[in-house]
Amino acid sequence: MNKIAFLGLGIMGHNICMNLLKAGYPLTVWNRSSKRAAPLVKAGAQKAATPKEAVADADIVMVMLSDDAAVEEVVFGPDGVLEGVKKGQVVMDLTTVSPKTSLREAKAFHACGVEFLDAPVFGSRGESRDAGLWIVVGGKKKVFDKLAPVFQTISATQHYMGPNGKGSMMKLVGNLLVAMQLEAIGEAMILATKAGLDAKDVLGVVNVTDFKSPIFAGVGDALARRDFSPNFYLKLMLKDANLIAQLAEELNVPIPAAAVVRETIKGAVNKGYGDQNASALIRNLEEQAGVQVKYQD
Repeated sequence: MNKIAFLGLGIMGHNICMNLLKAGYPLTVWNRSSKRAAPLVKAGAQKAATPKEAVADADIVMVMLSDDAAVEEVVFGPDGVLEGVKKGQVVMDLTTVSPKTSLREAKAFHACGVEFLDAPVFGSRGESRDAGLWIVVGGKKKVFDKLAPVFQTISATQHYMGPNGKGSMMKLVGNLLVAMQLEAIGEAMILATKAGLDAKDVLGVVNVTDFKSPIFAGVGDALARRDFSPNFYLKLMLKDANLIAQLAEELNVPIPAAAVVRETIKGAVNKGYGDQNASALIRNLEEQAGVQVKYQD
């Protein structure tokens, strides 16, 4: 079975690694904060001191970090992934980054005789725990096909989007839709609250009509319970919103509604909600409206 090196043990990275171990893959892990590796080591993984060391004996390298700056440090920096890889390996980056960063990675790895896939994922804590992520991949189709068993171990569906960079582009398209749904359910629930409607009754309608969605259901209920515990940090959604705006600017695509949502997110982060769930952007809207959405006693 292929040896895997996994770099980046956040909420989702940890869960992905657990699923790889359950499937029997020999696994080496690395994280900036080494204590995060302890549960995985206990479950059978090996811990590496540096990214370079982690990838040395791997067949497949998986990277899942917070942003472009982290990729710059871990992949391109001293003792980084590029210093440790060798011809014949495959690197896949599951991080949500700029397509330009994905293309830069692809060029650098290809120069070393290493295949590269940009393979960001949709989903959060629950989906990563239950191997229910949705993966969108850019790179060579034959490499995508070769890694199918690994993808299937950690995800519900796998989607080949085209050459390198296309996976990252699709991730930004999807995250635009997520951000706008969060804004939509927030605005709707705030309007309903100020109009005197019961949140439970409102969600009872929202969850069965032709405009229902899993995001409306999950976020609507958590909002009414005042639960903003992080599955996906709001500060990371701001990072993604900035990447979406950058891509739209480069392609001269108007995204006026997304621009409004980005401002909502900025305001919420500036108010100190960045380490809460992405749905905390709604708290900014609530404060503007002077109401809180919550279930009635």
